[in-house]
Amino acid sequence: MHYLDYAATTPIPQAVADEMYHVLTEQFGNPSAQYPLGYAARTLVEDSRSIIADALGCEGKNLFFTSCGTESNNWAIRSAVWHGRRIGRHIITTAVEHSAVLEPLRTLAQEGCEVTRLRPDRDGSITVKQVADALREDTVLVSMMLVNNETGCVFPVAEVAQLLKEQKSSALLHCDAVQGFLKVPCDPVRWGVDLMSLSAHKVGGPKGIGALYVADSLKNFRPLLPGGGQERGFRSGTEATAQIAGFAKAVELRRKNLGEKLERMAALKTYCRERLLTIPGMEPVGSGTAPHILSLSLVGYPSANIVTELGAQDICISAGSACHKGKPSHVFAAMGLPKRVAAGTIRISFGPETTEADIDALYEALKEHQARRFPML
Repeated sequence: MHYLDYAATTPIPQAVADEMYHVLTEQFGNPSAQYPLGYAARTLVEDSRSIIADALGCEGKNLFFTSCGTESNNWAIRSAVWHGRRIGRHIITTAVEHSAVLEPLRTLAQEGCEVTRLRPDRDGSITVKQVADALREDTVLVSMMLVNNETGCVFPVAEVAQLLKEQKSSALLHCDAVQGFLKVPCDPVRWGVDLMSLSAHKVGGPKGIGALYVADSLKNFRPLLPGGGQERGFRSGTEATAQIAGFAKAVELRRKNLGEKLERMAALKTYCRERLLTIPGMEPVGSGTAPHILSLSLVGYPSANIVTELGAQDICISAGSACHKGKPSHVFAAMGLPKRVAAGTIRISFGPETTEADIDALYEALKEHQARRFPML
């Protein structure tokens, strides 16, 4: 199999699976239990929290475990609006956020919030000036992703944080860093980000576990789930110890020689782009600089058909975001791409395990596919 859809999810290294199996079978205690097996589970959770927090450049007390990036986003957005309820109900976001941000914002708009959605340029970029122009006295939240999951564009989160500071804005800044963590610089403390969402399965960890960074300044941050008081009372529910341990192990593994891994991924992206653009009818989409995501379009032919045909050959790519499930991409619509270009867009994404052989197989399959579709080219 040639797996080239790392932006959708990532394979779990054997060491991560082994760690999770050990926790499931040997360290299965409830972290809240008051006996040695419980204490051991509590220690495991806190040690794992420290490992992930260190990779994010924060302290463990600032990191709260959730079930996924979607939960983290919903919690951050809802609580930020509640936090600023005495200031106003205006929210700024981008039109190309993940649905895990856009959908809760759509619900908030139905509840009376005013949402400004910034549109990107044709390359998929968003500027600080757009945020500055949209900022108002009653703005309570700016929610901006770090890396777009379909184009690979890196958004100016650090610069937006600086803007809010300079403008003395009361708005909180939330960053969906699910696609950016351990792939591009990601430093919420130094940047001044208030809330940042993470997900394990994008970095070699298991599905079903995520995290939310909450800045020290948010003393009265609203809890997500009231209940037994886990996660210091902010997110009750028995901790998913095996998933948490798997998340931490994946972060440990990914951080080893991370610079070399990212350079190699970027080189593979360049190699893939150069090879695939030699295929007649293939065009670049966007100007994303993240090292792991490449968007191209085989203009005039539905990408869903391409993905299905290549899947039958054990070549895994995506037609835009894997979360769309066949629906037209709101990202490409917001970018103003011509319909024929948007319809033919495919996303290829890379990980530490990707090889040139994977890309060569993709090239041959796409070239054959294109030749059958356009035999005269």
